Amino acid sequence: MQINYEPNYRKLLASGKLQERVKKALKQLTECNLCPHNCGVNRKEELGFCRATDKVVISNYGPHMGEEAPLVGKYGSGTIFFGYCNMRCVFCQNCELSFGGEGELISNKKLAEIMLKLQDYYKCHNINFVTPTHFVANILEAVLLAAEKGLTLPLVYNCGGYEKLETLTLLENVIDIYMPDFKYNLAERGQKYSKIKNYPEIVKMALKEMDRQVGGLKINEQGIAYKGLIIRHLMMPGGLADTKEVLKFIKEELSSDCLVNLMDQYYPTHQAFNYKEISKRLNTKEFEEALEYANKLGLRILN
Repeated sequence: MQINYEPNYRKLLASGKLQERVKKALKQLTECNLCPHNCGVNRKEELGFCRATDKVVISNYGPHMGEEAPLVGKYGSGTIFFGYCNMRCVFCQNCELSFGGEGELISNKKLAEIMLKLQDYYKCHNINFVTPTHFVANILEAVLLAAEKGLTLPLVYNCGGYEKLETLTLLENVIDIYMPDFKYNLAERGQKYSKIKNYPEIVKMALKEMDRQVGGLKINEQGIAYKGLIIRHLMMPGGLADTKEVLKFIKEELSSDCLVNLMDQYYPTHQAFNYKEISKRLNTKEFEEALEYANKLGLRILN
């Protein structure tokens, strides 16, 4: 049976509700509370935790063949890499972007044009917003502009998991695929390694809301995802017990058909060498035990 999927943002556009979302979101740029830091700053005049202004910063865009297989297909995932971040992970592999905001300042109109180029020129299977949280207002306006000119691809929200429920509500029926990290189940690890408070509590609420909106991952007859939830968990050295709690939460609290990417590619970089316990590669035996545990739970694990 062939699946013909029309993203819900097309329906919001037709009803005028997408325009309403954009107006509401843009107000955040003068009193920003888009993420759980709740800085409340006027981003046209001052900087909050993420250091972003009211203008989008992108470092790169194009077809990405290294994302999860259901996103990549034949032509790649249409990734847009944003500058800055609302987390400060000491092991960040893209610290020039997330800490320093390396990239180009562009308008929301230009962002819309990039989306259309990824669709029409590169033939990508989706638009993949990488580290988008602090630019949600800009992204929503760009989606509106692009949709008015024919954007029809599923939208992927590729984030660190430190999300605010009110912001996710703005994204309901706009984002088709949520792809958050679930980094830690222990709050002290979030504080120590990402410099944020209450990470487990916040990420769990965010994951439940994402799951409510899109449910488990849906894939078409070509094996390409068009809607649903993908959860990434990067296992860290000495983190086996924490990983098991992450996996247990996913099993007990989220849709059984959400896709879990249990990742073993951790390597120390950036400031990780300042922390002895994570200044080394992941132990293979620990990862194998975590994978075995995930399979015993019956999770849908990315192969």
